[in-house]
Amino acid sequence: MSKVLSAVAWPYANGPRHIGHVAGFGVPSDVFSRYMRMAGHDVLMVSGSDEHGTPILIAADEAGLTPQQLADQNHRIIAEDLASLGLTYDLYTRTTTRNHHAVVQELFLGVYENGYFVEQTTYGAISPSTGRTLPDRYIEGTCPICGYDGARGDQCDNCGNQLDPADLKNPHSRINGEVPEFIETQHFFLDLPALADALGEWLDGREATGLWRPNVIRFSQNILKEIRPRAMTRDIDWGIAVPLDGWRDNPTKKLYVWFDAVIGYLSASIEWARRLGEPDRWREWWNDPAALSYYFMGKDNITFHSQIWPAELLAYSGKGDKGGTPRQYGELNLPTEVVSSEFLTMEGRKFSSSKRVVIYVRDLLSRYQPDAFRYFVAAAGPESQDSDFTWSEFVRRTNDELVAGWGNLVNRTATLVNKNFGEIPKAGELTAEDQAVLDSTAAAFGVVGDLIGRHRQKQAIGEAMRAVADVNKYVSDSTPWKLKGEDERERLGTILHVMTQCVADLNLVLSPFLPFAANEVDKALGGAGDIAPMPRLEEVEDLDGGAPYPIITGEYSHFPAWERKAVVPGTPVEKPTPIFRKLDPSIVDEELSRLGG
Repeated sequence: MSKVLSAVAWPYANGPRHIGHVAGFGVPSDVFSRYMRMAGHDVLMVSGSDEHGTPILIAADEAGLTPQQLADQNHRIIAEDLASLGLTYDLYTRTTTRNHHAVVQELFLGVYENGYFVEQTTYGAISPSTGRTLPDRYIEGTCPICGYDGARGDQCDNCGNQLDPADLKNPHSRINGEVPEFIETQHFFLDLPALADALGEWLDGREATGLWRPNVIRFSQNILKEIRPRAMTRDIDWGIAVPLDGWRDNPTKKLYVWFDAVIGYLSASIEWARRLGEPDRWREWWNDPAALSYYFMGKDNITFHSQIWPAELLAYSGKGDKGGTPRQYGELNLPTEVVSSEFLTMEGRKFSSSKRVVIYVRDLLSRYQPDAFRYFVAAAGPESQDSDFTWSEFVRRTNDELVAGWGNLVNRTATLVNKNFGEIPKAGELTAEDQAVLDSTAAAFGVVGDLIGRHRQKQAIGEAMRAVADVNKYVSDSTPWKLKGEDERERLGTILHVMTQCVADLNLVLSPFLPFAANEVDKALGGAGDIAPMPRLEEVEDLDGGAPYPIITGEYSHFPAWERKAVVPGTPVEKPTPIFRKLDPSIVDEELSRLGG
């Protein structure tokens, strides 16, 4: 059994999250975490709402709220939505907690004392109309390296190079189009060149495992070629204070939101342990070199997880060119794998709230079953290449695969058992065909589990549904509904026993993908309906005296084992109701009209 950290990207709290966001980080991380728990590993799944930075200030101004009020409002919405999707966080928290502030400041001091922060004068972008600092990501222009028109002030998504806003040709504000003013300002820069060798050695070691997705490892290695110091403080009044004399009480100097956000994986782990009453328990996932850690996000965040965060960890641990020693947290583990998804578009267009090309998570869940969306993400999501969410494809996959394939198998199995026996019958002598289909579903545990463990979820659910098709073919070939005579009753019982065992097997195999349905299928076969534990939303007090807030947590110690569990003859089986709702094709036009056509 391994200690496994599932470090899930922190949704930004400037507004509700749409389905493109959770397709990249939410569903894949939960499928993986559920499987790893079933496989016997000790999983710690953590994340929270990312609540600092200028975009929060801008959104708060537009809404007539304070930044804290906006963060409070959106954190609650996001937490409710993620819990409704069934995402099994051990702790989903937020970055405005006093615990998080303290952990971030400790990381800063460790990096600073080891010499990996360099104080430099640089140019900051100011909005001429408001006098407010413009964040790097809110400035666009032409990349000076590749000529891409649409590069951001922190990096170019086309060539992947790190940039400064002042480097851009024809820079302009994304907020109002004005040309920013650049003024001299003092900041702390993370000395990435002094950490480049250590980063390169770590990335080469990760490449040697052959586990990382090729696009992620290549991108990560390429950005090392142009590595240079990167500012980790900002001219802003909303964020975490720099814990140094002369900086601490300066209301307009705060730590960069991306310095603080990635530290959330550690601070959430520490908060989880403190809430558990075992304040050092987090160390089992962070200080033990044998522990594994997987970071889930969209591809636009690779830089921060394969360069900035590892550099912070190396600097804190004293592993760069300047040496050094760690402070109170000790030597911290680097990521085992950065699991980055590509982008999800919608009806062939980029998601855009302003252009109404969007569907928010709660809107989707108000009209459709969460497992229908989870299935779409697993089967057709942006795992290793960009993919497109269309309503016609959502309807097709729900109706043709979930309802007609898996749902139909469950329904006719429970219906036949209920009608003919009222309980799971005993098996008589097995034929070669009986044994073959039982072997097929038994083998699915190994095949599907291996693929999920290697983050090949699209292939994994394909194999699971192939096994569903095998069982459906067995049922069609066996024609149990034709066996009506008393002399055929034993054979009928054997077929229905085999069908029930196969459905029970595949229900476990599919449960990481379809947890809501898994509990309903278990009930349909006479079980308690608790094989897929669910998260809960809980109101808690801040551990250090701040304001109360909601978290996602749960009790996940009773996951079933990832293996066949023999069905018990004599277990009563009631007349079933359909597990999945068939969708009327008319919803395609209805949903497209909501998008403006």
